[in-house]
Amino acid sequence: MERTTLSTFTDPLSYQFMQHALVAATLVGGLCGMIGVYVVLRRMSYIGHGMSHAVFGGAVVGYVLGWNFYLVAGGWGFISALLINQVTRRRQIGADAAIGIITTASFAFGVALISRGKHFTRNFDAALFGNLLGISRQDLYLIAATCLVMLVVVFFLYKQLLFVTFDPEVAPTYGVPTGPIDVVFALILAATIIVSIKIMGVTLIAASLVIPPVIARLLTSSFWKILILSTVLGAVTGFAGIYISYYQNVASGATIVLLAAAMFVVVMMGTVLRQYLPLGRVDGRASEVIGTAALPPDLDVH
Repeated sequence: MERTTLSTFTDPLSYQFMQHALVAATLVGGLCGMIGVYVVLRRMSYIGHGMSHAVFGGAVVGYVLGWNFYLVAGGWGFISALLINQVTRRRQIGADAAIGIITTASFAFGVALISRGKHFTRNFDAALFGNLLGISRQDLYLIAATCLVMLVVVFFLYKQLLFVTFDPEVAPTYGVPTGPIDVVFALILAATIIVSIKIMGVTLIAASLVIPPVIARLLTSSFWKILILSTVLGAVTGFAGIYISYYQNVASGATIVLLAAAMFVVVMMGTVLRQYLPLGRVDGRASEVIGTAALPPDLDVH
């Protein structure tokens, strides 16, 4: 029995593609969990879905031209992010409308190219739904480098990102350059989506950005704890999801999202039951400095 349990964990590691997939999914899951906290708390959950569709258009163009996937998809994603940021800063157009116009147009452009070249349609199953076999050593280096850069950016811009997240109207009066910070955040989100495509697939990246932060928010009211817990949850679901995907022969992205969704259901049920059990109440502290009026009353930013 012990040998069987041990072999369940070790047998997949005999394949190089599984080693690559486990490392990539863990890193990507953690990265999506970390960046997703800002996405969720800024009430921009829809932007992850939109940006992933925009990047798909760039991926198709890169394939047609025979250019590097990350180079073309990255450039396309960054341009889309900057366009969305510029359009939303014009008050006449809402953020949801700007994202809808730019990202769906990009996605439609990719679909149009695919429909004209039916011979390569199957190659985009991986882009749409994720593919374990598509992770190379070069992909791992790029994912690891992206995660490292994102950690450095979040560390050094922690206060600025926090301020803009909770009270973007007041932030400029305290010397926070909201415009450049918004641009940086848009580029961070685009980079996160680009390196996640081969694991999660275009159609499921948004869920990996949203579910871990929501679970973390249900478990704690401290911002820095939400940030750490969401990162850990994303990494754990990525790692475990790859194992389940291997044994159940299901798309990796779908497995990771379903696992995260199951965790959300369990945690949500736990929070509902806790309201009816005499377990005591958690004393949440209100923010004293940053965006007090904009914060949820039980969220602690310290």
